[in-house]
Amino acid sequence: MEQRAFGRSGQRVSVVGLGTWQLGADWGEVREADALAVLDAAVEAGVTFFDTADVYGDGRSEQLIGRFLKERPDAGVLVATKMGRRVDLDPALYTLDNFRAWTDRSRANLGVDRLDLVQLHCPPTAVYASDAVFDALDTLVEEDRIAAYGVSVETCDEALTAIARPGTASVQIILNPFRLKPLEAVLPAAAAAGVGIIARVPLASGLLSGKYTRETVFAANDHRTYNQHGEAFDQGETFSGVDYATGVEAAAEFADLAPEGATAAQTALRWLIQQPGVSTVIPGARNPEQAKANAAAADLAALPESTLAAVRELYDAKIRAQVHHRW
Repeated sequence: MEQRAFGRSGQRVSVVGLGTWQLGADWGEVREADALAVLDAAVEAGVTFFDTADVYGDGRSEQLIGRFLKERPDAGVLVATKMGRRVDLDPALYTLDNFRAWTDRSRANLGVDRLDLVQLHCPPTAVYASDAVFDALDTLVEEDRIAAYGVSVETCDEALTAIARPGTASVQIILNPFRLKPLEAVLPAAAAAGVGIIARVPLASGLLSGKYTRETVFAANDHRTYNQHGEAFDQGETFSGVDYATGVEAAAEFADLAPEGATAAQTALRWLIQQPGVSTVIPGARNPEQAKANAAAADLAALPESTLAAVRELYDAKIRAQVHHRW
């Protein structure tokens, strides 16, 4: 699989990575054996980037990755984790002492002395303007607790503020055919600054797979049930903030754009891979077959200009009015 330079860090990552929120069992139950099988299938398909967080299953996702990498020390995977959402979202809590404690816990969960990449996990907006926060992150690098740091953001404005910080290695942002706003300013600014872009929620929480209907019922412990309107965390994390009924309708139209031999999900991932400035895209997978199918998107031919234009037209007609002004 194609490997791309990952921002200022000097690291390289596969264009298709693996998001592991679901392995923490926050999308419904995932057995340990199944989770390890997903990780193995992803690596066998060429994936060299795992994205996790200390809050996914309260550490379960990190622990499973740590167990897998102990068994596969030759896997060559860069693991990005996140910190800051196991406590109240209070800017006063983003201190060096807390950062040390949080990263110590992640290092133990992952079984490593130094974390490859730590991202602030969608912190309060005020955090991005704090010199003390970024000085503390620099200290973690100096202390060799982490190799590099980045941010996971909710809005384009937050991304642009983070990109302006000289130590920021990467920005993780929601980007998919139903969320185009980052293309306007964030990706060009990141490319100019040498900051890596991790595209998350690439399938709009599965909407872009084209498999769901208005009648689809998700498990009670799946965020697609309990956070459709932002009840638990930012609404943009679930279905990219798109109203579910609208999303189902738009997803059916998007599926018609898939080239012969490709699924709608693979088409969405291929669209992301060819956006200038994207380093890696991190779809989740609940089973090995999904992990392999996601990775195969990297082998698809580039989508033609006509398809790119059709994606823009669909967004403008069905989605833009819902999400563009918010994120």
